[in-house]
Amino acid sequence: MNDTSDDWQSQKAGSCWQLTFAPMTEYPEPLASFLEEYFGVVSCNYNDDGTEQYVAYQNNRFDEQDFVNAARSRGIGLPAYDKEFLESQNWLKDYVIEFPPVEVEDFFIYGVHEKETPQTDKLALRIYAATAFGSSHPTTQSCLRAISWLNKKNVPHQKILDVGTGSGILSLAAAKLWNDCKITAVDIDEEAVWVTRQNALDNRLQDHFTIEVSNGYDSEIVRAHAPYDLIFANILARPLIEMAPDLYQSLKPGGHCVLSGFVDDQVDWVVGAHQKQGLKLLKMFEFENWRAAVMEK
Repeated sequence: MNDTSDDWQSQKAGSCWQLTFAPMTEYPEPLASFLEEYFGVVSCNYNDDGTEQYVAYQNNRFDEQDFVNAARSRGIGLPAYDKEFLESQNWLKDYVIEFPPVEVEDFFIYGVHEKETPQTDKLALRIYAATAFGSSHPTTQSCLRAISWLNKKNVPHQKILDVGTGSGILSLAAAKLWNDCKITAVDIDEEAVWVTRQNALDNRLQDHFTIEVSNGYDSEIVRAHAPYDLIFANILARPLIEMAPDLYQSLKPGGHCVLSGFVDDQVDWVVGAHQKQGLKLLKMFEFENWRAAVMEK
């Protein structure tokens, strides 16, 4: 949510408009920033063909002409979009937060909309996703499988970095699995940081965490806690490749990383960029067309 005030809480009541924008290889930064500033909630879906697709939500007072004029005044060209009015008593809960429970390896992930805590012998995590969603995305599930696999290998895990934490789900899973770990979770999006903090509190895991805004590895908080035993980076192929040298510098010798957010035909680029830094590929997890790589320094 871009506005966490009482006014925001009142705006979530009732129905809403949903705008689904045309997929693009990559949304230009000015366009992405404008959409995130203008709308109450924006999510970015990552399609199997590697494209991004923004979906925006606004309460029933949405003024389409004002939206178009605001974009024009900033010199921003809008992609084609479909507009739909969604009937609801609480649009945030019904159309943004809710997602089906996900059971992956050691973990059971469920949403805050569930009225009762599900009965499970897995490690249960209660997640508020909002726009920092991704709990049921193939990359998230592959990363959770990778974390379980690393646990079975008994790898060092005392110091963990989660780059592009989103809803914090990977960090939360690690904290649930390893009582002795300390986690630095960062995201370029202030909303994702807010959501991760809320999820850590909600699951009583906050003592494991330092959660801050950071553009990848470029922040004092990331440098202060380096080097790390484990690094999670579930983002996209291009930033993974660009940040490969930073990951290598931030990882302890013998440390491991979990990389995801790329599709099958991007594997050689992503893995190759990290191999050039001196990392070794240990295992590849596959889900639909998405991939997650476990590598070791």
